[in-house]
Amino acid sequence: MKYRHLFLYIFALLLFSSGVSCSKSTSPDVGDSTPPPKEEPATLRITDISIPTIYDRNLTTEVKIKGKGFKTGDIIVFNSIDNPSVSVNTTPTSIEADYITVRVPSGVPDGSRYRLIARRGNESQVLGATVFNTVLRTDIPDQQGKSIKGVVHVGGVGLADVVVSDGYDVTKTDHDGVYYLSSNKRTGYVFVSIPGNYEIKERNGNLPKFYKYLHGTPEIVETVDFELTATNNENHVVLSMADFHLANRNDDLAQYRTGFLTDINGVIASYKAAGKKVYGLTLGDLTWDLYWYSRNFSIPQYVTEINRVDDIHIFNVIGNHDNDPYFTNDWLSENPFRNILGPTYYSFNLGKVHYIVLDDTEWINTGGGSGVIGDRNYKGKVTDDQMAWLAKDLATVESSTPIVLATHIQLNNAPPSNGSTPGYRLDNGPELVSALSRFNEVHVLTGHTHVNYKVERNSGKIMEHNTAAVCGTWWWTGTSGGAGNQIAPDGSPTGYGVWEMNGTDIKWFYKSIGHEKDYQFRSYDLNSVLVSKTAHAPNANSTYTAMIPSYSFGFDSPNTNNEVLINVWGYDPQWTVSVTEEGKPTPLTVTRLNSRDPLHIISYAMKRLNVNATPTFDSNNTSHMFKVKASAPNTTLNIQVTDRFGRVYTETMTRPKAFTYSMK
Repeated sequence: MKYRHLFLYIFALLLFSSGVSCSKSTSPDVGDSTPPPKEEPATLRITDISIPTIYDRNLTTEVKIKGKGFKTGDIIVFNSIDNPSVSVNTTPTSIEADYITVRVPSGVPDGSRYRLIARRGNESQVLGATVFNTVLRTDIPDQQGKSIKGVVHVGGVGLADVVVSDGYDVTKTDHDGVYYLSSNKRTGYVFVSIPGNYEIKERNGNLPKFYKYLHGTPEIVETVDFELTATNNENHVVLSMADFHLANRNDDLAQYRTGFLTDINGVIASYKAAGKKVYGLTLGDLTWDLYWYSRNFSIPQYVTEINRVDDIHIFNVIGNHDNDPYFTNDWLSENPFRNILGPTYYSFNLGKVHYIVLDDTEWINTGGGSGVIGDRNYKGKVTDDQMAWLAKDLATVESSTPIVLATHIQLNNAPPSNGSTPGYRLDNGPELVSALSRFNEVHVLTGHTHVNYKVERNSGKIMEHNTAAVCGTWWWTGTSGGAGNQIAPDGSPTGYGVWEMNGTDIKWFYKSIGHEKDYQFRSYDLNSVLVSKTAHAPNANSTYTAMIPSYSFGFDSPNTNNEVLINVWGYDPQWTVSVTEEGKPTPLTVTRLNSRDPLHIISYAMKRLNVNATPTFDSNNTSHMFKVKASAPNTTLNIQVTDRFGRVYTETMTRPKAFTYSMK
């Protein structure tokens, strides 16, 4: 909605006009000859009432309710519009000829809509409806053309040079921490770009409330404050988590709680014990729109689950599956996300790093309607409004500042094994790269594909990190009766990114769920790899048995060439893969290639065929695969993988090596 709550206020004011008295009366029964009792004239008649749309108050002041006719003994009822069963009573602290003063009861929270009712004995009169807003200062003067004002402060002391935005206009606080915005209020909110070495004070569990909703039209000046707390996060860790697809199906909640939560909470505890600040950054598809209504699982249920993560601040990105599938309008489909998790694009700072979140899903949803799930189709694009805002946000940042941009749909297509630069996935990918081109170091964190890959542009200054899914293959391989493992379509184990930031020094790695952090590759003895009906789909009927070759991608034929396949899911061009054969001084020739992962083939596609179901998702043809040829079928290989930071990962591969669901 353009103006989020205004229509409800107008409705309330029309329904309960300020001059109406609601006196109790009785009506005679039909046919009763007894004359009705004489009705006493109502004594509760408040006139000349003026209730503002928003009351600004601070913690020590009272508010004035303008009106004539109040008397000693009157009770003022604060009745919640959102929850009419909630009412709080108070009495005026003073009564004047044309107004009363009341202290707002402690049970009336900020930002909630309340109907004010005067009560005198058995009579009551609705005075109007309003929102109460606690502010640090009630004396900030209005400025011509500025519809939002406020203070960013730490414990009541204003903080200078903090960026504040409504998603269109961008401004900074002055030396007193005061800011002004010329806002059309189209987004319905205002947010603070949290500065480095601070955190927002208000949270909903793990979710930082760096934003506040607006309540009035552009003609109404609103005061919106943000309170920060000082913290040292120069040395911090960010956990980037893509594609949860939580829907209360496929045993997803059990897998999430016993696998992902156990793993990530252990990582958080380890970093905290080392004195590091830890934050979370999701990368979209937190839910699964197809099941929002049939499984009663959408954004509110996601909040419950993400708040099971140990105590850290978690920032969220919207994905295509986080749109309401009944809506065909891009903005309206995002309202469930926006109303619970806040803006779909924004920025914040941790230490010396500037973080940007964008929404690059333009929702179309052909055929959607009230009670009807549409095609759920979309474009991969950053809207023009966001691009305009991004330019303003980046203008506040020095080019030497490292940038981390998080969005859902990948910026680039996956790279081929020959090392050439792939094409863009986003419709306006070149424009986005151009907007970031003046910065020395930019990392683009994306999800959507459920696989791992890296793409570098601008001579390595801009690097995309497409991150495999927390849910792997949509929770299929770990479900009851499945393969008993957690694996993504490219053969990556399910997991998440770990980003270690120390000032402007940035390092990262992919953390596999249920494994130590040095688990960075898996090797296959192709002499042992054979996908077959007998071993992997014994219960498939003739129809689905006939599909086995289509989903095996050549691994259903024996390979006796003494070849070894190595899947290095964190690979980028600055990694190296070296293999030596015991007893031989010369390393084997390592060839990079595009290939499917055979463990994924048997863990997902063959398991689906085994229950006579057609697989929905293909194994991914990935370029982070490497092959070597040994001299014999039973020699031992020493595999060494070195990442761009000089960290070395090794395996002594004793051959033959078995091909099993639980292999590493």
